[in-house]
Amino acid sequence: MLAVVLMAVTALGLIAGQLWTAREAHAMAMREHAAWIADSVAEAMREPSAADAAIRQWSSRATALLPHGEAAVTERGGVSTASVTWTALRDMPRADDVIDKPESCGGADVPTGASCVALAFAK
Repeated sequence: MLAVVLMAVTALGLIAGQLWTAREAHAMAMREHAAWIADSVAEAMREPSAADAAIRQWSSRATALLPHGEAAVTERGGVSTASVTWTALRDMPRADDVIDKPESCGGADVPTGASCVALAFAK
């Protein structure tokens, strides 16, 4: 009987570990998509004549790849920032539970429950 209980607890631990790994992999894939979009926006901004069309195009791509995704470019003090925001996963740790909490998205206000990737660039 003790062996059965020990096996059950071990199996539950393995299942929990696999679920955590899958959840983290999905969150990392979303961060990777956001970084890719931010980099593409920064590259597209090199051609000033096509900047507005590029932001619209990559914002629609962000919406397609990320939940409620949005791409934007802000300028402050001669430095431009390409940022991508999206709705965070519901079952991820809250911001207060994260030990090494990153700074906000390039100094921008990010709504509660949202994640962000920012990439600074110079024109």
